[in-house]
Order: sequence, then C-alpha cells, then structure tokens
Amino acid sequence: MTVYLVGAGPGDPGLMTARSLQLIAAADVIIHDRLIPETALEGARPDATLIYAGKEGHGPSMPQREIERLLVEHGAGGGEVVRLKGGDPFVFGRGGEEAEALIAAGIPFEVVPGVSSGIAAAAYAGIPVTHRELASSVAFITGHEDPQKPESALDWDALAAFPGTLVVFMGVKQLPGITARLIAGGRSPQEPAALVHRGTLPGQRAVVATLQTVAEVAVAQRIKAPTIAIFGPVAALREQLSWFEKRPLAGRSVAVMRARAQSSKLAERLRALGAQVVQAPVISTRTIPGELPQLEDFDLICFTSPNGVEAFFERIDAAGLDSRALSARTLIAAIGPGTARALSVRGVRTDLLPQRAVAEGLVERLEGVSVRRVLIARAREARDVLPDALRERGAEVEILPVYETVIERLDEQQLDAVAAADMIAFTSASTVRNFLQSAGGAEAWSARAASARLLSIGPVTSAELRSHGLEPDLEAARHDIDGLIAAIIDA
Repeated sequence: MTVYLVGAGPGDPGLMTARSLQLIAAADVIIHDRLIPETALEGARPDATLIYAGKEGHGPSMPQREIERLLVEHGAGGGEVVRLKGGDPFVFGRGGEEAEALIAAGIPFEVVPGVSSGIAAAAYAGIPVTHRELASSVAFITGHEDPQKPESALDWDALAAFPGTLVVFMGVKQLPGITARLIAGGRSPQEPAALVHRGTLPGQRAVVATLQTVAEVAVAQRIKAPTIAIFGPVAALREQLSWFEKRPLAGRSVAVMRARAQSSKLAERLRALGAQVVQAPVISTRTIPGELPQLEDFDLICFTSPNGVEAFFERIDAAGLDSRALSARTLIAAIGPGTARALSVRGVRTDLLPQRAVAEGLVERLEGVSVRRVLIARAREARDVLPDALRERGAEVEILPVYETVIERLDEQQLDAVAAADMIAFTSASTVRNFLQSAGGAEAWSARAASARLLSIGPVTSAELRSHGLEPDLEAARHDIDGLIAAIIDA
C-alpha cells in the first residue's frame, strides 16, 4: 500500500507528467482537488473510487483535517491511493501537512512533483520569472496565509528589498494590502506588475499594470481567483514575448461531436491550437464479435473508417492471427487518410485511396478496377452506396459488420456547455441525429443556441443537418479530421 502525493500541473492537460498519468491509471482510490486539468481523470480505471476533496474560497470546501483522515483511511486499506493536487503538492499545496499525517499513521508515501503554476502561468503569459538582464532570482509567496496565525509570517520589508521577481499565489483578493506593503517597504510604485488568471487554460487572461495600479486594474477587469500576480521588471516583457493568445483558435470554444473513443485525440489537437474544447460524445462504438471469412478468397477489402479497421483487427487478433492473414494479392482500399493511417499502424499498405473521403469518392476511385469478390468491413448500420455500386459492376460483395454505434445521451449540463460554444463540429451523420435526440429536436436546439456556428466534416453530415432544417455554416473541404480542423480555423 502506498499513497502518492501527485502534482497535476497548472491546468493544461499537456503539462501533466508521464508519472502522474501512470499512477492515475493504476490507482484504486483517487482523492482529487478542484483545480486539476479537466481531462486528468479520464485515464482512471472504471472501478476506481473517485473522491472530490476540492476547496473554494467562500464556497463548498472539504476541511484539511478531513482530507488527511481520508488519506490515512484509504492508505491503510491496502490499495494504491493517489492524492491528486493542482500544481505541485509541495508548493503551497499543503502536501507537506498531508505527508506528515501519513508518517504519523505509519503509511508509506511518495511525492510526484508537478509543474507549478507560479512558473507555468507566467510562462504562458510570456513572462520569464528570471532573466539574465532583469532578474537573477525569484521568490514565491502565498497571498493567503493561515487565518489562525497571530500575525503574518512574511517580512514585507525584506520582500520589498528582494532583488528579483516576486510571484504571489492566491493573492488577488489581498492585492491592495500586498501592494501597499511592498511600496511602503521601498519597492517602486512604477515597477511593472502582471496578473495571470486561469494560467495555461484556454480562458487565460493576462493584464500588465504597475505595482501602484494593479489592484485597481484587477477590480476594473474583474480578475478573480485563480490568479497569479507577478511583480518585477520581467512583467513588462509580456508585450514582447506573449505567445499563448496568438495561437489560431485562442479565445474560441469548440464543441466536438464525436465517438468517445476518438474525441480526446481531436480535443488535444484543438487545445494545442488554443481552443477551449467541449467534448460531447453523443455516440460510442462497440465491436461486434464474430468469425472471419476466408480472407484469401477476396480480390478487394474495403475499409470505410478507422473504427472499422480497429474492429476488424480485433477479430484477427481473436483468431490468433495478424496482418499476414491478408493475402498479398488482395487489394486494400481505404475511404480516407485517417483510415489509411489506421491500416498503416497495423502494417498494411493501402492500395486504393480516393481524393474525397466519402463513399462516393471511393466508388469513383474503384472505377476501372477489375474485382470479382469484395469484402467491406464497416459499421452495422451504414449507407449502401459502395456495395450497391460494386454489385452493379458485377462484383460479388460481402458486408462484414465489425462494429456498431451506440447512442450516448447528453445531460442538461452538457447541453448548456455545447450551447455556450462558438462552434459545434459534427463528425458524422450519426452524431447529428443522436445529438438532436438529446437536445429535443432541431427547433428546440436552434432556440437554445442560435449563435453557435455549425461545422460539418463532409457532404453526408451536411445533408443530415439539412434534413433536420439546419444549415451548416461551413463544410470541410477535406472530409476527414485534418480537413475539419482546417475548417474550424477558417471559421
């Protein structure tokens, strides 16, 4: 049994360490804070016990004593326990107190450092906390001390004289008093100062002022917690070094309608471009088990989606075979680049790839290709454009359903999040149908989210939107995820 005090970083899921993700995936119990990345728990086991132990100023909060009691209780239970904390557990994270409680109870623990928001939020705002010419040292300060202390443990006169950058955690409400003490201690009222709200997250806001004016600016700009304050000459570098807000989708929110298994990868790419992503997986995929036909009997095998590739090879794996089960003389066709990549991962080269990633495009690509027997690996329910066209050309076609889509309903909170997004990206016709079922129909949805722009991955998805009386604002020129991302950037 071990309790792991794990830092989850400042908020950007990409800044979580490999060790933290490994421990989350293996944990029996996860006791987590409020300010952790929104995707931090996605890798947890389905049977793991998740306990929320968040704290919020003037809001619902779990007492520290109760958190320590839970750590001891579950740590003594014999399983692997992860205490997941925002930032770094030993940088104003009370990890030291929790470690002391575990020692007193005789429970072994390990510490997994995380990226501290004091460094990361500044960096994402374009502010280096140290600089060869401007600051050779940095001090990290809490702006929220233990209210039980008889007096402050901070020597404000010494901090005012500190020859470097001051980074203040949890101090936005105390800014007037903090800045007044620093100025009274001799720090220049005109010294650059910066505030970074929700650092590293898509909704990050950063403002630059002076030590004398920053408290007023915070009120005027309605800057609230969580916010990092930075005092020192380096704060003035933000104007020159700002980069986070310059990404193509910075400040934009995108709701992604995609099967749960693929939505996270698309979300990662959109976040890397600066978008705030709302994941709304209105469908999930489920593999259909079954026997394999005699693959060597087919002249052509067609794959119509990456899901189909994965489900097909699950059957091959279940039969104790691998890609060598495919005959070298059998042609392999993929509906688009994403499907071709999924085949490539399995060591299979695509022979036939259309210019348009739709069934009609694959029909065009197969024009003039002489085949006698064709196998199509696809979803249980799918359009019959491809098999009908091949049969008209005289081919014997066998359809192999290898997976099916399952509807996932969105709750009211999820629907509200989608309605608040700037753009809604639909990745298939089935995501349109299933989403509108959750939303109570197209008319109800239009009244709820009149300003959200509708983006479609391709003509089939666009046709489905139109069949419900919804006109897509933009359709991807390339009918795959790369094309959809390009359309989102254009929009």
